[in-house]
Amino acid sequence: MIVRTRHIERVRGLLDRHPVVGILGARQVGKTTLAMQIADSLAVPTARFDLEDPRDQARLGDPMLALDGLRGLVILDEIQRCPSLFPVLRVLADRPSRPATFLILGSASPELLQQSSETLAGRIIYHELAGFHLDEVGIGHLDRIWLRGGLPLSFLASSEPASLEWREAFVRTFLERDMAQLGFRMSAVSLRRFWTMLAHYHGQTWNASEFARSFGVSDATVRRYLDALASALVVRLLQPWHENIAKRQVRSPKVYVADTGLLHALLGIESADELLAHPKSGASWEGFAINEVLHRLEVTHDRCWFWATHASAELDLLVRTGSRSLGFEIKHTSSPKVTPSMRIALKDLHLDELIVIHAGRDSFPLSPGIRAVSLARIEEDIG
Repeated sequence: MIVRTRHIERVRGLLDRHPVVGILGARQVGKTTLAMQIADSLAVPTARFDLEDPRDQARLGDPMLALDGLRGLVILDEIQRCPSLFPVLRVLADRPSRPATFLILGSASPELLQQSSETLAGRIIYHELAGFHLDEVGIGHLDRIWLRGGLPLSFLASSEPASLEWREAFVRTFLERDMAQLGFRMSAVSLRRFWTMLAHYHGQTWNASEFARSFGVSDATVRRYLDALASALVVRLLQPWHENIAKRQVRSPKVYVADTGLLHALLGIESADELLAHPKSGASWEGFAINEVLHRLEVTHDRCWFWATHASAELDLLVRTGSRSLGFEIKHTSSPKVTPSMRIALKDLHLDELIVIHAGRDSFPLSPGIRAVSLARIEEDIG
C-alpha cells in the first residue's frame, strides 16, 4: 500500500481547524483508502459509514440517533448518496467542545457541492484528491505513471494490458452508471463520443462552436457536456490569464483530461512505444507535468492559469502564490532552449521566474530569470 503522506498531513491539519472536512475526488481515486490512513494516524476512536452499503444506510435511518453519541472521527463515505445528512451535520458540528469531527468523502456532483455549501457554510472545508503523484510512487516509476495515470488500480495493475483493461472498464462504467448516480442525465453513448473527441483536443483551447458542429448540437449542449465531466473531476479546465497590456489575449480555457491513463485509454494508446509515437504525446506530457507542478506547489487548478496572445506569445502555466509570480513552460525534450515567447512572457507578466519543465535528468540555468528543471527533480528544485 502506498501511504499518501502529504495528503494525510494536509487533511489532519484541516481536521484540527474545522468540524467538517470533505475529501472530493473522481471515482476510484483512493478517497476511502486515504480516509482510513488518516484514521490510523490519529489516536482517537473512529466510526465509518459506507452509504453505498445497505446495512450502513439502515444504521443511519435515524441519523441523529446514530451519530450524536459518537466521539473522535466519524467517516461518511459516498456522502452524495445521502444529502439529507447535511442538516444533521450542521447541528452536530455546532456542539460545544466538538466531541466528534466529521470526514465526508464524495465525488463532486453539483447537488453535493450546492447543498453542502448552503447547509454547512462556515463549518466545512474541502480537500481535493487526485491520483498518485511522483513523490508518492518514486521517480523510478515516472514513465509508468505517465502511461498508466495515477488512479491506484490502474497504476498498481500487474501488467500494461491489465492496466489498460481496467481503465477501459472504468470509462465504460463511469459513463453508464456513475454519471447518472452523480446527477448527470445524459446519453452514455453521446458522452463517450464527446469525451473521446475531447481527448484529441487535450491541451488545446476550448472551441464550443467547433465541437457543436461536429456533434450537430448547440454550443450550449456541448458546454453542458464539458461542465458535467469537469464537475465529475475527470476533465480539467485551465482558465486564461488576462494582463493589462496592449495585446489581444486568448480568453477561452484550455481543456485537459485530468488523468493521463484515462487520456491514453480514450486515445487507444496501449504501450509506452505507442505513446511516444502518438501525435498527442507532447500534449499528454504537458498535462502530466502541470499536475505534478501544482501538486508540488500545493496549488489547486482554480488558482492557476495559462496565458496566450493572438500574436503567438504564450505560457503553459502561470501560478501566483503569495507575492510570487511563477511561469512554467513544459517541453518534452532533454535539451530545452529559451524561445522569444518565453522572453515575452517573462517581461509582460512581470514574472519572478520562468521555469522550463523538461524530460531530461538535470536542472540548470538557461538565461537570467529562466531556469530548466527536470520533471524528475521538481521535489528538490521547485519550492
